[in-house]
Amino acid sequence: MAEYDLDDLLCLMARLRDPADGCPWDLKQDFASIVRHTLEEAYEVADTIERQDWPHLKDELGDLLFQVVFYARLGEESGRFDFADIVDNLVRKLLRRHPHVFPAGTLGSRAGDMQRSEQQVSETWELIKQEEREGKASLGVLDDIPAALPGLSRALKLQKRASGVGFDWNDPLLVLDKIEEEIGELREAIRRGKQDEITDEMGDLLFAQVNLARHLGVDPETAVRSTNAKFVRRFGYIESVVTASGRDWDSFSLDELDGFWNQAKKLGL
Repeated sequence: MAEYDLDDLLCLMARLRDPADGCPWDLKQDFASIVRHTLEEAYEVADTIERQDWPHLKDELGDLLFQVVFYARLGEESGRFDFADIVDNLVRKLLRRHPHVFPAGTLGSRAGDMQRSEQQVSETWELIKQEEREGKASLGVLDDIPAALPGLSRALKLQKRASGVGFDWNDPLLVLDKIEEEIGELREAIRRGKQDEITDEMGDLLFAQVNLARHLGVDPETAVRSTNAKFVRRFGYIESVVTASGRDWDSFSLDELDGFWNQAKKLGL
């Protein structure tokens, strides 16, 4: 049985921020200073799940929850909001966005035998979110997509939002054509040797690749994280072979190292 509950966590946070005898580090923090810690904790949760490290997931989720509690305490101290306001706002929003589960907009209401497909649910979700955006004064189609998101994730959200108002291709082969066009422009930028142009064209190419992933039903962030993990496994195999040989890295040719890479692929790494 758990010894502590959420109220204890909120109490602990208040003690850490107590001006009289709180923690010096916690006392000097503000909303902006803990953002990077929040992002780190979110990535650690994702990493733990990807590695299926279930024994440690509880710890990482706790660390992430602490970030929310920290923001709540800062909000309470500044008179802006508190943890109860966060929970209330969240529940209200989720009730509003799930009419297929809570048809009357209350926790007690039930949909009964009403069945809706995943596509219908997704369309309703986006419609409700669009109505919420329209309720905010002078908010453009793309304005509320956070700039701090990882590049691939933000590109995906930008494209989805634009697609929602009809700005989109209707065929993934057309996106492939665009990728080939962007590769040609990148080749030309490389030929000219201007770094600013190369950076710009490289960004266009990555953006087009995200677009293709979206049309193919692939989450680009998930895909590249999976490839990163695969690269680590295969490079680890190469490193183990090099280490076992007793030779230095620079004594191997690229062809030899590439041969070890192909061995790793055959082993299913």
